[in-house]
Amino acid sequence: MTVTDATNPVATDVPEHNPFESMLKRFDVAAEILGLDDGLYEILKTPEKELKVAIPIRMDDGSSKVFAGWRVQHNSCMGPCKGGIRYSPHVDVDEVRALAAWMTWKCAIVQVPFGGAKGGVRCSPRDLSLGEIERITRRYTAEISDIIGPDRDVPAPDMYTNEQVMAWIMDTYSMHQRHTVTSVVTGKPWGLGGSQGRKEATGRGLLTCVREAAKVKKLDLAGATVVVQGAGNVGGTIARLLHEVGVKVKAISDIDGTLIHEGGLDIPKVLKHVERNKTLAGYKEGDYNSGEDLLSMECDILIPSATENQITRANAERLRCQIIVEGANGPTTAGADPILDSKDIFVVPDILANAGGVVVSYFEWCQDRMGYFWDKRDVNVRLAKVMQKAFKNVLRRTKTYKVNMRVAAYMEGIDRVGYHTKMRGLYP
Repeated sequence: MTVTDATNPVATDVPEHNPFESMLKRFDVAAEILGLDDGLYEILKTPEKELKVAIPIRMDDGSSKVFAGWRVQHNSCMGPCKGGIRYSPHVDVDEVRALAAWMTWKCAIVQVPFGGAKGGVRCSPRDLSLGEIERITRRYTAEISDIIGPDRDVPAPDMYTNEQVMAWIMDTYSMHQRHTVTSVVTGKPWGLGGSQGRKEATGRGLLTCVREAAKVKKLDLAGATVVVQGAGNVGGTIARLLHEVGVKVKAISDIDGTLIHEGGLDIPKVLKHVERNKTLAGYKEGDYNSGEDLLSMECDILIPSATENQITRANAERLRCQIIVEGANGPTTAGADPILDSKDIFVVPDILANAGGVVVSYFEWCQDRMGYFWDKRDVNVRLAKVMQKAFKNVLRRTKTYKVNMRVAAYMEGIDRVGYHTKMRGLYP
């Protein structure tokens, strides 16, 4: 196994914007430090199952169109696979592979008994009617139904999917099974087997990580400044939660531009505007600029909560923050890592920072299986405990091995999955 120096994990021959290659780059660094043998290395890096499906549907105008869909199951050693489904015009198999692998390490880091999976459909939800999205969802569910299930693979919401999409998946799967199976997906509506606190779980997990990172950097959150990339469920939630604890939110962005107020945005009012108008544009108490370089704004904390490949070799040097807490999956490329290290920026990586979603997904799955549901306070208290423990475990590895948080997080996840793999052995 040939890898690069763990103290400088950058490879100029890796395609920087390929998320699966970026994942493998970090995997290689952690695997070498752990002394992973070649056989276990091959097992852990290789997805168990990849399914590509054609999704033909009838459009509202009477025409027919075929969409491409994928479901990748990376590793099921620790339990049923778990991972979201995203609808995006940019989805491809490498993106889904990377997301599935990140889910494997993420579940292991927070010690949730799931493996990693991910799904995607290549479509543009903004250009589709609600009826067209429903037909895509139901046909996609039917096509992957042989490999999903409460004990096999449990999907969840992701980019441009939500609790309504999860309800359609649950209903479609249940119709094929001839009985209601609420535990086939998580992120469902409350009252349809969903969990209290699920919608804001990723944001609450981020809040715990922000607090723990602030302790490491000796940063007083009262009066600290934050810039949030993304105003959706994750970005909007963490912006609101930080606003509530006294952090000044200087800027927040959506797909069209950035809203800036140096004195701090009134986040509850901003989010009400977004709910009404589906955009930040038009909000009066701040400057909305489609050309602003959000990531290079001076702040104490930067939270990229949009999509992959936002912080790269090309712009990492321009960042002016003390802490990055990754709300999105894969927002930082492998090539940017050593640059951020050289700037002494404390990065809480995605596979730790945004794991709150899968933690409460696990809680939801447990509640569905029991038929007994917890109140919101119980969910939030249990989530905070899990995230604090995971953060401290990863931080401990940084001190033991003299590595950054990202390498330590990969080590934590790989070490745990590797242990399960070795103890179970290989069949036959």
